[in-house]
Amino acid sequence: MVSNPYSAVQKKLQLAQALPYTEHWSAAPDFLELLIDHCLENKPARILECSSGLSTLVLARCCQINQCGQVVSLENGAEFAADTRRNLHSFSLADYASVIHAPLVRQQPDDTQLDWDWYSLDSLPEDAVDLLVIDGPPGYIQHHSRYPALPLLHQQLSRDCTVFLDDAGREEEKEIVALWLQRFPTLQHRFVGTERGCSILQFRPD
Repeated sequence: MVSNPYSAVQKKLQLAQALPYTEHWSAAPDFLELLIDHCLENKPARILECSSGLSTLVLARCCQINQCGQVVSLENGAEFAADTRRNLHSFSLADYASVIHAPLVRQQPDDTQLDWDWYSLDSLPEDAVDLLVIDGPPGYIQHHSRYPALPLLHQQLSRDCTVFLDDAGREEEKEIVALWLQRFPTLQHRFVGTERGCSILQFRPD
């Protein structure tokens, strides 16, 4: 019998129903456990996620356990967005998360004079963000695909916001973090050696 790699995640979330996952697309269990620990301890009121999927369910369940908080996920794939919404309904978590279909559009996030294909922000609520989880767009779309997240969103982050970047063990994500640290002098960074690597970032108070 094949063991469920997400059994520890399900136990932490007190879920009897097995979590839906795909081997190569879903966030790794140890990254999700970091998110769970952070959410249950800090109880973020507004969570913004770049990409949707299993992590959306996990974050929504944390909000349900906390009895506070809302998740907003930006998803460029209409089918992926619909799948995540169905899973939220299946787990009775739709009240705690919204998945926005946000097609990739050309954006110039700062003074680099470079353009990126990144999520449309037209439908994004203006609420301050207490937790930002970056797991998209996919790296194959362009070089440094996830770089625009902080330049485009940093003014919407709350004073105590924590940023989690998945896949941070990859060279391209390491380069992105280096660019962020150069762009934002008050940004603090901690790397956690999870299966795929996780970078945790926070802005120091002025």
